[in-house]
Amino acid sequence: MTVFSNIKSAGEVFWFGNTLILIKTSSRAGQDGLCVIEHWMPYGDSPPMHVHRNEDELFFILEGEVRFIVDGQEKVGRVGDSLLAPKGLPHSYCVESRDGARMLTVTRGADFENMLRLSSRPAQRFELPTRSAPTPDVIDALVATCAANSIDIVGTPLQPKTF
Repeated sequence: MTVFSNIKSAGEVFWFGNTLILIKTSSRAGQDGLCVIEHWMPYGDSPPMHVHRNEDELFFILEGEVRFIVDGQEKVGRVGDSLLAPKGLPHSYCVESRDGARMLTVTRGADFENMLRLSSRPAQRFELPTRSAPTPDVIDALVATCAANSIDIVGTPLQPKTF
């Protein structure tokens, strides 16, 4: 598996932390605010445990294996699986496959998309950015940007279980 296989559509491409994201459908495109984002993520990637106040978040696994925790319940997602993290419930995920993972996230509303746009930088290449640990300033900025977009950080990132 390669995390860059099956690239089929254009869109806005950003580096968010250690991931590459492609905004396939912006919440601005239609009247219902539907947003579809494709993510390429390295092994071990995990956002902090968080809660979306206004948006459900649907994940669809395209490549790899991703372990999710939603409201304390753990589930492993593999190719073709989908998982819903309802608004108001704490959740996170961790990429468990050594070659990374690729997935879609679907939301209805602009909070998640706005947070990504404000916390990302334009990708210089269609590949993962150079991996780095977030500094305390980067973490503080992410927490503030999330809060301003109705996303509350409520815990730390998950650690991979495999290998």
